[in-house]
Amino acid sequence: MFRKFLLGIALLVLCAGIPAVSAEIGGDEGWYAVNCNVDGASVYFDGQYMGITSGGVLYVPVYSTGTPYNTIRVERSGYRAYSGSLPSAPGMGDTVNVYATLQPVETSGSIYATSSPSGAAIYLNGNYQGTAPLTIPNLSPGTYSLRADRAGYLSDQSSVTVRAGQQSTVQFTLTPVQQYGSVSISSNPSGAYVYMDGVYKGRTPLTLNSVSAQNHNIELDLSGYYDWTTTVSVTSGVTRYVNAQLTALPSSAGAIDVVSYPAGADVYLDGKLQGKTPSAGAYVISNVATGSHTVRVSLAGYQDYTTSATVSPATTSHVSAALQPAPVTSSGSIAVTSSPSGAEIYVDNAYKGITPLTVEGIGAGTHTVMLALGGYSDWSTSVQVGAGSTASVSASLAPTPTQAPSAGMAPLAVIGALAVLGLLAGLRKRD
Repeated sequence: MFRKFLLGIALLVLCAGIPAVSAEIGGDEGWYAVNCNVDGASVYFDGQYMGITSGGVLYVPVYSTGTPYNTIRVERSGYRAYSGSLPSAPGMGDTVNVYATLQPVETSGSIYATSSPSGAAIYLNGNYQGTAPLTIPNLSPGTYSLRADRAGYLSDQSSVTVRAGQQSTVQFTLTPVQQYGSVSISSNPSGAYVYMDGVYKGRTPLTLNSVSAQNHNIELDLSGYYDWTTTVSVTSGVTRYVNAQLTALPSSAGAIDVVSYPAGADVYLDGKLQGKTPSAGAYVISNVATGSHTVRVSLAGYQDYTTSATVSPATTSHVSAALQPAPVTSSGSIAVTSSPSGAEIYVDNAYKGITPLTVEGIGAGTHTVMLALGGYSDWSTSVQVGAGSTASVSASLAPTPTQAPSAGMAPLAVIGALAVLGLLAGLRKRD
């Protein structure tokens, strides 16, 4: 009895000295040597914590005949985690090297700034950085205020968000600063009609203020004289002077002046565009050969006005065009296409034809368009049709889904088949 007691004590002591392992592990030990460029990194095998690296390595004991580990993960704060597959398990007393390189997590970003035109001075939170295009590096994550300045242009500002490890891009489009001057225009003889860049401005002598600082085309027209043109360069804060010496027309030519109500209409002489009627006064067609000519006045939304004008030497003929509004149409059309084509078209449930097709004579307002094609699901939409305009409808038709057999039918079919086979077997036994 005393011997059994001692044997029990010995077994307990022996078991206390053996480490606990899973039921799947057994056999002699080998080692994985996890080599890492960072000390203090945590090592996991198949998600199970194994320890931390020290002196560039962590030795992990494994049983050579046990269930092998498959994956490794190595991680440490401030670094990107490393994950990979483990090589084959080491044999008894062997060591297998595993290498894990951790990369530091990037903590800064950058901004790439461009401007149109280029060369703008770039300021970050009010501090000068250089001229565009340029890259502003090593910025902590966050939102920054950027400003672009260039002489002769309005400043432009933008807010840019910087993220770690990324480059944000900002494009500044600068608007020129508008500057103004004046133009003083006189003519000999005076009273000539003045046009600047094709727009009627008045009669000479005339001073134009608030003229944009750039080149402008000046034209003077006076009945009985040749048209006179020049280009004037306007500078900010400066008055430019233009003095035109008009040349009289020979006695074999005349002129036609044209007014329209409303103004702004295009004027054609014998089919050739001459200009637009001004808001005040008349548009003068100078140096017109004597004889009969056709004058047409055209303005969007109005019916054309056409008349015949007879020109005599050294005289001016007058044309006054009272334009009449063009008739308003109350219907439009719908251009319908589909993929695939050949679908039946129904507008407000009324059949109209096959795609592709433009359906004419549709009343202005909202309409329902429905397309139908065999093997495809019906398609419909609402469309707004404007008077005198064409609305577009384009449909991508979806194939009709194929009906799958019910999941509950297969077991019933099997049971039915077994019943039939059983009945046949019974009939054979009786025979």
